[in-house]
Amino acid sequence: MHSVTPIADKPCILTLVPASVHAGFPSPAEDHVGKPLDLNDLLVTHPQATFMLSVAGDSMVEEGIDDRDIIVVNRAIKPRHGHIVVAILDGEFAVKKLYQRAGRVKLLAGNPTYPPIIPGDGQSLVVWGVVTSSIMRFAI
Repeated sequence: MHSVTPIADKPCILTLVPASVHAGFPSPAEDHVGKPLDLNDLLVTHPQATFMLSVAGDSMVEEGIDDRDIIVVNRAIKPRHGHIVVAILDGEFAVKKLYQRAGRVKLLAGNPTYPPIIPGDGQSLVVWGVVTSSIMRFAI
């Protein structure tokens, strides 16, 4: 199994520019200095139970999680039906949508080319944490 470390207590400060970025027609850039924004304040509610993991693969693209994205996972949140979770199945991490109905548990992909994961006899499935954010990474 992979080793993971909680998010550091040290703040990650970036500047939040006080202007919206339009995705339609461009508008003139505003020449204002932004206020500091701590990403920990924005993304982390339980520092000792929050982790970041890199995603490998395309099984969650329809949920907005792509290959190479970074997901923020909170282990203090109780997982419920419909949550995007990180699960450990037979010692391997997987990010999937949790299905819990009528005593049945499945892990659902966000890509129709991947079948649901239904734990069989002798398989070990542990829901490790709930995904609270995804940070998209672009190839440059």
